[in-house]
Amino acid sequence: MADPISKSVTGVRTLNVDDLHIARLRALRGPNFWRLAPVIACDVTLGSLEDVPSSMIPSFSDRLVVLLPTLREHPCSRGTEGGFLERLAEGTHIPHILEHIALELQILTGSDVAFGRVVASGDPGVWWLIVAYDEEDVGLESVRQAVRLVRACITGEPFDIQQVVEQLHGLRETVRLGPSTAVIVEEARRRGIPVRRLNSGSLVQLGLGKNLRRIQAAMSDYTSAIAVEIAQDKDDTRRVLENVGLPVPRGAAVKTLESALEIALDIGFPLILKPGDSSQGRGISARIENNDALCVAWPLTAEHSRRVVVERFVEGRDYRVLVVDGCVAAVAERVPAHVVGNGMLPIRDLIAEANRDPRRGVGHGRALTRLPADARTIDFLAARGLTLDSIPAEGEVVHLRATANLSTGGTSIDRTDEIHPDNITACEMAAGIVGLDIAGIDVLSLDITVPFRENGAVIIEVNAAPGLRMHTNPSEGRSRNVGAPVIDMLYPRGTETTIPVIVVTGTNGKTTTTRLIAHLFRHTGQTVGFTTTDGVYLQNRLVMEGDMTGPFSANIILSNPTVDVAVLETARGGILRAGLGFDEADVAVVLNVSADHLGLRGIHTLDQLAEVKATIVAVVKREGHTVLNADDPLVYAMREKTGGDIVLFSVLPPGENEHFEAHIEWGGIGARIEDDTFVIRRGRLRIPIATIDEVPLMMGGAARFQRGNVLAAIAATYVQGVRYDTIRAGLLSFFPSPSMTPGRLNLLRVGEGRVLIDYAHNAAAVEGLIDMVQNLPARRRLGVLAAPGDRRDEDIRAVGRMAATLDQVVVKEDEDLRDRPAGETAELITQGLRESGMSPERFSIIPREEDAVDWALAELGDGDLAVILADDVPAVLARIRAHTAARGSAKRP
Repeated sequence: MADPISKSVTGVRTLNVDDLHIARLRALRGPNFWRLAPVIACDVTLGSLEDVPSSMIPSFSDRLVVLLPTLREHPCSRGTEGGFLERLAEGTHIPHILEHIALELQILTGSDVAFGRVVASGDPGVWWLIVAYDEEDVGLESVRQAVRLVRACITGEPFDIQQVVEQLHGLRETVRLGPSTAVIVEEARRRGIPVRRLNSGSLVQLGLGKNLRRIQAAMSDYTSAIAVEIAQDKDDTRRVLENVGLPVPRGAAVKTLESALEIALDIGFPLILKPGDSSQGRGISARIENNDALCVAWPLTAEHSRRVVVERFVEGRDYRVLVVDGCVAAVAERVPAHVVGNGMLPIRDLIAEANRDPRRGVGHGRALTRLPADARTIDFLAARGLTLDSIPAEGEVVHLRATANLSTGGTSIDRTDEIHPDNITACEMAAGIVGLDIAGIDVLSLDITVPFRENGAVIIEVNAAPGLRMHTNPSEGRSRNVGAPVIDMLYPRGTETTIPVIVVTGTNGKTTTTRLIAHLFRHTGQTVGFTTTDGVYLQNRLVMEGDMTGPFSANIILSNPTVDVAVLETARGGILRAGLGFDEADVAVVLNVSADHLGLRGIHTLDQLAEVKATIVAVVKREGHTVLNADDPLVYAMREKTGGDIVLFSVLPPGENEHFEAHIEWGGIGARIEDDTFVIRRGRLRIPIATIDEVPLMMGGAARFQRGNVLAAIAATYVQGVRYDTIRAGLLSFFPSPSMTPGRLNLLRVGEGRVLIDYAHNAAAVEGLIDMVQNLPARRRLGVLAAPGDRRDEDIRAVGRMAATLDQVVVKEDEDLRDRPAGETAELITQGLRESGMSPERFSIIPREEDAVDWALAELGDGDLAVILADDVPAVLARIRAHTAARGSAKRP
């Protein structure tokens, strides 16, 4: 970064380019708040540049267009080419300029991106910059370079745009999927199969849960390790094929030059040398005619492997036969890297001219690889009496390599429709005897249309993880979709590729509803993985502890091959921070939207919060279901944003919710309470599940706030085919306890009193909890209150107002004050208590949670009920258990 440079603009303001700053630069890899596809997001702050349009910065636009002339093609909001330059000349905001530069830098590397957006975050001086990407690392670096470029255009400092584009292009070639993997992935996506990249290379997961498969290049999780070992050893391959009568060249593996000379005497010249275990043609010699040539070639091959295969040279064209799942899928003739003389140019210039073909590039990023002009080329030419400066005659073909590998500049011709049926059988047999599910059979034959036995053809190699580019992008002939047979093998017709994905969001009740849905699915005998704010679970076993409601935790479940059903709690923070951890959902459940987390990450209103939570309904499959709270207007409005079938639930008495009534009148599915019974409605069909008193979670009807959670769980499982009697059994066996719902409605007996532990952390949740407390019999009702410090002042006061009906209250503070001064959160809660009429003698402040819990336990008398809003739930539970154990010991004589 340049030293701070100030530049006066219009004589009024001094600009500092270092005020242009980006923060929280990140990739959102799944559907997100801004787009249902991956984006790069960051916060942009401008400082002195905040109100300065491009038109007010001298020569800015001219410098930018000189560096990136292709910006002329951007239509921007004008909708026509040149629209962005018009906006630039008229004066546009710097974040808007960053958007276009970040996109254009990616486009110049070959990325197909177009989506970009700049949004006011709602926080003063902070803008959200959102741009699409197809390669994460390239997208991130493009945003960084866009900032550098804008700074340079403001100050007039030099900026090497060519170097930046070349670096980005090199980065893209390094991080993108290899061509073979990409072919299979493209076919999987075409069929709607979920794709998850597992590393920075080519390891990819297809499908989800128990139906997942893994590939890496043209190898799958079906590929036999023993088969790969055989294929990697050229001598073992030759012996295995020879043992079943397949045609192979005569030869043997040796470790010394002396042994090689002995084998040469036995099999005769001409011959070739091959490393015993190399790939892509590395170390394979040219044709060897005598002992002297063998001695020269030996060290060049031996440096690649301890064992060298000495093999009789066979005349013929080089063919690659691709066998997938025991059947030939494609055939290509491979032509070694070469140039054709014109009688004027030397070989060096002919290579350079061929490499100007836009189809050629470095590595596997293009259809063809650049022709080599390296030391191996020089040696190969020298063996034929040529140099790079030799001028071949008109039409003379000069080969640059002995082998026909595409990785060294070779080309391919499709021959799939020409191979003789007998040869198909031989190649399929070769793949089978080695044991490979995907194999590349290398054949030398004068003519592939003639049976091998009739023209002396031989199989020279069987390759694991064969390259697929020669079949999808042949230089001549028809392109073959070889990804299709691979997917057919991994997922035969009728095979499921994914598992049910149930997603739960809302302001309150997410964790309990997630746990309840998972419990109901477990009653079907299936293995359930679920994520919550307290951890990741497999069945009921904790796999990872912590707030696990984002894409990282979703990936843990969806990448587990033992999981039959995934139930994923999905919170606002994860959606904004990193997007969703899945592309599609079978069922989305939205419980409610109320004031919580407002003022954080640019979300300041309930409408904005609802938009964030609506992200999950937008990814519901067309054949899926969206379960919505018909009593919450913000949630009910989400029905317009989903492609799945709408399922409603309502806690209002029959006839009081017109939306619900109209829905079932039209034959829709819904869940509600009728005659104190949870029922499923499907049009006129009425299916009673259980009475309120029968469901432990309802605590005899006192926990009225749980009604919506129970109805949502019933609806979500019913539309997934769970039988109503199984749903009933699950509801009746789900108890609000530390083991099933840690920190959620845990009612414990302490002596002759009771303690209720809950994680309620906003006014709406506290209101529901206090309502339940008031409906439970008690002599006195005590409270230990707290609220997260990152909520708005008004929201924290509201917690106090909701709890003012308690008899006695202690206010504590969470250990993490979330950037508030000590005591401030507690004071705001007490303000709320006073506002609702609680007299000062009925409340006090005890900041530390353990001390506040001790107060409640000491104060608890016979028939009393204490409600504790716990921060560290395990520690609070342990403290209560220790207290109970101590009381028991004291009573024993």
